[in-house]
Amino acid sequence: MMRRPFATAAVAAFAAPAVAALAVATLSPLALPSQQRPAARAAAAAAAPMSPAALRDRLERYTADSMRGRLTGTADHRRATAYIASELRAMGLEPAGESGTFLQRVPLITTVLDTATSSITAAGSTLTPYVDYLPRNQGPRGRLVEGAEVIYAGVWGAPGLLGGADVRGKAVIVSTPLDNSTVIKLQAQAQFAQAAAIIVANFDLMDPSLRAALASAAMVLDDGSAPSGPELPGYLHITRATAARILGVGDLADARIGASGTPIQGQYRFKPQPVESYNVVALLRGSDPSLREEMVAIGAHSDHVGVGAPEDRDSTRAFQLELRRKQLETGGPATAELAASVHVNMDSIRALYPTPRLDSIYNGADDDGSGSMGILEVARAFAAQRERPKRSILFVWHAGEELGLFGAEHFTDHPTVDRDKIVAQLNLDMIGRGGPGEEVNGGPNYIQLIGSRRLSTQLGDMVERVSREKGFNWDFDYQYDATGHPEQFYCRSDHYMYARYGIPIVFMSTGGHADYHQVTDEVQYIDFDKLAKVSRYTFELATAVANAAERPLVDKPKPNPRGNCVQ
Repeated sequence: MMRRPFATAAVAAFAAPAVAALAVATLSPLALPSQQRPAARAAAAAAAPMSPAALRDRLERYTADSMRGRLTGTADHRRATAYIASELRAMGLEPAGESGTFLQRVPLITTVLDTATSSITAAGSTLTPYVDYLPRNQGPRGRLVEGAEVIYAGVWGAPGLLGGADVRGKAVIVSTPLDNSTVIKLQAQAQFAQAAAIIVANFDLMDPSLRAALASAAMVLDDGSAPSGPELPGYLHITRATAARILGVGDLADARIGASGTPIQGQYRFKPQPVESYNVVALLRGSDPSLREEMVAIGAHSDHVGVGAPEDRDSTRAFQLELRRKQLETGGPATAELAASVHVNMDSIRALYPTPRLDSIYNGADDDGSGSMGILEVARAFAAQRERPKRSILFVWHAGEELGLFGAEHFTDHPTVDRDKIVAQLNLDMIGRGGPGEEVNGGPNYIQLIGSRRLSTQLGDMVERVSREKGFNWDFDYQYDATGHPEQFYCRSDHYMYARYGIPIVFMSTGGHADYHQVTDEVQYIDFDKLAKVSRYTFELATAVANAAERPLVDKPKPNPRGNCVQ
């Protein structure tokens, strides 16, 4: 599921992977099914579709360390999509991507510092990017730093901080303690909206993982439109020592609010680079000539968050387990204050593992290896059926969900099928956990349901009827579907990109847990009986929708496809 960032650097160190860091694990290419563990592969292939054995085999391979966390735009994610496509081909499903293939290109671009045209000189010294300063991309209308009068605004959060007209057209230096470094950007842009540039003197204070996260190039969806956006001040981080030299003081603490400094010379610029990424799209053609043009879509996201800086996996998991326990106990979010209250005794762990076991790969077994492999097994079950459902079944593995729902946005904006013929979309994201201690009422029948009645009452009724009549007897948890819920789950996974076009959706998840977006989201913690049950239920629900006499009636207001999502 797309991550909402934590509020402080202290927590971000646990939550935000530094994608550029080197992996600790020994890497090997993903073997195709016919090449890998022949005996085990043969046994899994013989297992019934959607069985725990078949799902375990798929998930072990799909989320292995060799897949390096499947970050969108990397060769690792492309190997993951190639694996899904090869399996669909073997099942005999129909390619529904572009040019007769299972793939649809997602036009992503990343912005990187243009080192050939970027040069910054401050107080007579040329600064090296990412060593002496860290530039932030302010978009196509970022203001220029060069030549602007420099002024010291003070300490962020302290009395007397300058702003408004006092900083108009100036390059503003502001100092800030470490624990504010991740949260002040939007606030600073408001405080110093009229400034030429915002220069935060905290680069040397940043946690290494935060530095790497901020330095990593962001990806965006390239919709082909001309660059646009609001005019914003330039934004960069420098060291306290550099700030002191610019202001002509020995120590930044001695700088006087409103003091002038030597102008900064030079400029930094970012340039776009295309990124290769793909959705995977397949079709099982329906059996009824009058209904087969309509489709029930089933989706998951194939990506995760890649590789980060090496960390002690046991310490991380101990911390996250205790944080999760406290979060469930208080019933609120995992705030910085709650994280600060966590104290873990590592003695028993060190007795077992005297040397820290380093890990750097965010395997994403539950998020969303579970959903991706779950619907691959659902596809196998449909392909093996003698009698196909009346409507067609559309399977879509979306790229870029973790980056901002980019694959689902592109597919629904530029569908490879007739979008108006999609009668419903079932979204599976994190469906392999939800046990006791992971959710308040966790257990074998626990599942979260979001959005099932937001557009169609009929679809919501069908969701519950299939659970009851087919013997699943789910304990549906609707709490995260509440209007205005702070977690905003309705807006945070791929289903919303369908819902914005008035397509009824069902978002199913077994919920959060301590390993969410950690290096410890691994196969060993997956409940395969639960994963199998969710997969079988998805199959039955899709069948019920596909065989219904009428498509689900949309009896609720449709969102604006170009508006902001509202939970």
